[in-house]
Amino acid sequence: MVCFREAFTKLKNGNDVRGAFIATEEEKQTFTPELAAWIAKAFAAFLAEKEKKQAGQLRIGIGHDSRVSAPQLKAAGITGLSDCTVYDCGLITTPAMFQSVILPDSSFDGAIMLTASHLPFNRNGMKFFTKSGALSSAELTGILDCAVKMAEEYAAQHGTETLLMPDASGGQEPVQFDMKGVYCAHMRALIKENTHSADQDAPLKGLHILVDSGNGASGFFATDILEALGADISGSQFLEPDGMFPNHVPNPENKDAMASVREAVLKAGADLGVIFDCDGDRAAVVFSDGTEVNRNALIALLAVIVSEKAPGSWVVTDSVTSDELGVFLTEKLGMKHLRFKRGYKNVIDRGIKLNESGERCELAIETSGHGAFKENHFSDDGAYIALKIICRMADLMQEGKRIEDLTADLKAPAEAKEIRYKITETDFAAYGKQALEDFRAFCESAPEFEIVEPNYEGVRVNYDINGKTGWVLLRMSLHDPVMPMNLESSVPGGCEAVLAVLKNFFDQKTTLR
Repeated sequence: MVCFREAFTKLKNGNDVRGAFIATEEEKQTFTPELAAWIAKAFAAFLAEKEKKQAGQLRIGIGHDSRVSAPQLKAAGITGLSDCTVYDCGLITTPAMFQSVILPDSSFDGAIMLTASHLPFNRNGMKFFTKSGALSSAELTGILDCAVKMAEEYAAQHGTETLLMPDASGGQEPVQFDMKGVYCAHMRALIKENTHSADQDAPLKGLHILVDSGNGASGFFATDILEALGADISGSQFLEPDGMFPNHVPNPENKDAMASVREAVLKAGADLGVIFDCDGDRAAVVFSDGTEVNRNALIALLAVIVSEKAPGSWVVTDSVTSDELGVFLTEKLGMKHLRFKRGYKNVIDRGIKLNESGERCELAIETSGHGAFKENHFSDDGAYIALKIICRMADLMQEGKRIEDLTADLKAPAEAKEIRYKITETDFAAYGKQALEDFRAFCESAPEFEIVEPNYEGVRVNYDINGKTGWVLLRMSLHDPVMPMNLESSVPGGCEAVLAVLKNFFDQKTTLR
């Protein structure tokens, strides 16, 4: 009997599809053109039902980042969408494809972005958008179920147990669409609207802003948005798309990537440096003095900007933000802080839910740099993050003030570590659940620990070991047989001290290494 379920379902990564599209010595191919085509076809079926339209009435955009497998994956996606009108948006960012279903000059029924974010060159994936935003995990599960059913029925009709490409006969040729132009015009208009320059044709004139796109898809932010509005972008680096990522990993959390843009900012004497991930939905910045602003520092900076117009509102973050950030948000800014689960969609959905409940949340952001603003339809957009910072900086400079001073009161932990324990048990989900219960019991019995409540992910404890204070969070990975443990200390030596106490627990877990 034909059965393709495992091939499809193992590609699910939260609310995205991801896999190895190019085989390497270390990794076999798990994501094929055939799989991509059927998933695209199932997405079209989902959209048709959602929009109450026939497939032939649907307008669907498809775009991609700079990965070398993009042309082949795009061709497969277009095959799967052959019953619809397909708009080929070319090399573009994920946030632009999100906006493609919103902005009036495109207003697609749905959109597919082909990307695997910061993952290695051989990986690729698919992100999906409707007029309601990014798909939920449950919606993607339904689409994959539909893809399995259609693919299996098609194979059975052809008397084979091989996964075939769906029939695309009679399909329309894709329409070439300048989504980058539409998106850039939108962003330029927002910058003009959010700065108070007398020169509205060049509101960024006098600013020196350096951009590092990591050879991903966001290079146009420098040339088509910043420079077009008068900014000096000299010293910008790695703007040319190159899916082999020859200079550094396109990841604002990566130490080498941040060091690279920091060095470039100092060398160029820029007012600000901006760095993006491969598909442009994450960003970080570097101040003129070389201060790296990512993770907790980025959240703090954006929260300051939000607090100026929405004092006392909620900021939703993921579970690994520091206690020092929490103090800054609540005591310095007077805002409310909800530390929720890892996963940018979890964080964003929680922000949306707060607003639906009558609370006010203008910012939902993960430490990875996935930051979403209510005013921007809760789209996690690296360029929009940069826009908010640049516009505020432009106004401050006109007043003779420095953006660096906005977060001068933010404290940092003395130490921070992450340890990733690999689960060797076959049923890793069940093992991880039991391990968390055991960890909680261990901590409850130890006088050094205090269980943190409320807590929305894993087990979080505060510790005090002879005056060395901090916190530990043990949780399950979102998708992998791994248990990450994050720990921070307010004083030097705290992480070493708490690990010495926890050694008794982990020594007993022989299948957790």
